[in-house]
Amino acid sequence: MRVALVGNPNTGKSTLFNALTGLRQRAANFPGVTVERMEGSYVDRALGEVRVLDLPGCYSLSAHSADEVVALDALLGRIPGAPAPDVVVVVVDAEQLERNLFLASQVLELGLPTVIALNRMDALIARGSSVEIPDLIHELGVTVIPVVATRGQGIDHLRRAIAVARSMPRPTRMFALAPAVATALMPLELHLRAAHSDAVASLHALRFAGDDASDLDAARVHGLTNEIARARHALADAGVHPASVEAEARYGWIAGVVARTLRRAPRVSRTKSDRVDGVMLHRIWGPLIFVVMMGLMFQAIFTWSRPLTDGIDAMMTIASNAARSVLPPGDLRSLVVDGAIAGVGSVLAFVPQIFVLFLFIGILEDTGYMARAAFVMDRFLRPVGLHGKSFIPLISGYACAVPAIMSARTIQEPRDRLATIMVVPLMSCSARLPVYTLLIGAFVPPVAVGGFLGLQGLTLLAMYALGTIGAFFAAAVFRRTLLRGPMRPMFIELPGYCIPNARTLLTSVWHRVRLFLVRAGTIIFAVSIVLWALASFPKARVGAGSPPDVAQEAQLSASVLGRMGHAIEPAVRPLGYDWKIGVSMLASFSAREVFVSTMGTIHGVGSVDGDTRALASQLRSEKDPSTGRYVYTPLIAIGLLVFYVFAPMCLSTLTVTAREAGGGRRGLAWAALQASYMLTLAYLTSFIVFHAGRALGYV
Repeated sequence: MRVALVGNPNTGKSTLFNALTGLRQRAANFPGVTVERMEGSYVDRALGEVRVLDLPGCYSLSAHSADEVVALDALLGRIPGAPAPDVVVVVVDAEQLERNLFLASQVLELGLPTVIALNRMDALIARGSSVEIPDLIHELGVTVIPVVATRGQGIDHLRRAIAVARSMPRPTRMFALAPAVATALMPLELHLRAAHSDAVASLHALRFAGDDASDLDAARVHGLTNEIARARHALADAGVHPASVEAEARYGWIAGVVARTLRRAPRVSRTKSDRVDGVMLHRIWGPLIFVVMMGLMFQAIFTWSRPLTDGIDAMMTIASNAARSVLPPGDLRSLVVDGAIAGVGSVLAFVPQIFVLFLFIGILEDTGYMARAAFVMDRFLRPVGLHGKSFIPLISGYACAVPAIMSARTIQEPRDRLATIMVVPLMSCSARLPVYTLLIGAFVPPVAVGGFLGLQGLTLLAMYALGTIGAFFAAAVFRRTLLRGPMRPMFIELPGYCIPNARTLLTSVWHRVRLFLVRAGTIIFAVSIVLWALASFPKARVGAGSPPDVAQEAQLSASVLGRMGHAIEPAVRPLGYDWKIGVSMLASFSAREVFVSTMGTIHGVGSVDGDTRALASQLRSEKDPSTGRYVYTPLIAIGLLVFYVFAPMCLSTLTVTAREAGGGRRGLAWAALQASYMLTLAYLTSFIVFHAGRALGYV
């Protein structure tokens, strides 16, 4: 059985999906589009495996955005390889019953077996209100199951309702149109019935007749432009405004349903949520709270994750020692120890930091604070030409730029959406975190600042702040040049505050971390093996009795990797980098975190301890044999940190940018512009940091 979850944003749909499926999840894209699909499953005693598809959150099926188009097409079975669902579960927020029933009424008209999951019943009851479930079932004509997804309440009842939904009566349109409206829409419905069922034809007739020009492209596919124009003229002649016909019809019916089923508590002048928002949304305290929370998050990345990081480092050391004891000296042992274990192990050591980052972002989302942060940041984004809704993609960019760019689809204005896409990669994603933590851990002392914040955490915060400021600056340039245009006001729903459910939160965090682990186990592993081969062949001629460090330096210089590094060294020498950093930067254009594994392979940390502390120690102690000076200094590290703040080192991000920016030549042109301006910005800022530092006496 295939089940589709659909609902408005901030209704707890993803939490309900996690409660239904647990860890049995996977992420992919819908065929032919860049919209992400989350799919999971659970086992029913009678039905066996039940596959659950979490559709993108949307407010209607009007197909304004890519998310709405995918949701409608998925429900109708119009996506290749994704047949229509057997059962649809509409997730409705009990506290926002009137607003959520608009989408629910559209879904019901599709005629599919449907179950309503009335979520957040605990919050509604806490306010002193209640919903008469039997009356609501009578009004909607489908099963309604009250649930509290964060606590797992009602999940078993929901599963039983899903199991029998196909044997229940099919829903139909619950309200009748005014005679004048029905007459005006009848010719359009007749044309639509040639390609759709009667219920879908009625839904599309309301949609097309009342929509604006943005939906005419979809109408032209059916050859309905003339019929839509005639229907709108007929509505206007009957004294009905075409743009409001669907909203008036649906909300008129919804108002009656709510009046007959919802028992409201006496209205209080100021709720607890209002009092909390009075501080969180304050013009002064709101931004300060946001900055403090970000600072605590970055400090926690170092402090909370340290025990787990040390444990992973210890396991990598044990694995390296075990491989040395089993394998004889030679290329095979070098491949396993210096290539596989040192390469992948140096990246896996950063999984705890990434876990903490995703945990904080998940907490912000599940508590309801993320939407409020978008509201707080709106007045800071508008002066640089970004829409308030751009904050969600920007803050998501701290995790990964790929889904962050996809989330910009919720911004309707094309200029605002494209400007957001072009600057999202400047937000420091989790792939930069291994580079940051390696360099900061090696060259920034762990001293306290102000008694409770560490200098390392503040340095990490400064890197994230620099990327954010760079994104604002780039957005201002784009919005005043190539993407010049008016700004639209922001409308955003502020969900109620709630305490995250630990199980669902950890499930979501583990899913994100698992994606990183898959990437580390495939791309980075393959790159590590290739880099080991490039660094190991051809063999150098080293005199007998040469010190190990001299032999290693000679081998690297004679290898293919060394020759590549010396070839590009003139390009990176003005930044203060040697050929080793140049090679690592070149390799990391496939994925930023490859920089760490490349440096580990080049410096042979597998032959030391096989962990990141060994690599950090190696970087701190390495000297130039000809001058006796340290090769890597704090100034070099700061310049390299700044370079990685701005550098476009992620092929996946550029690919998604090309698709989301329009695809084809247009999308490729925007992706090329994105890569060019980011690389230029990275080079210039790193150049300035290095030479300004030298002018001030730093070496």
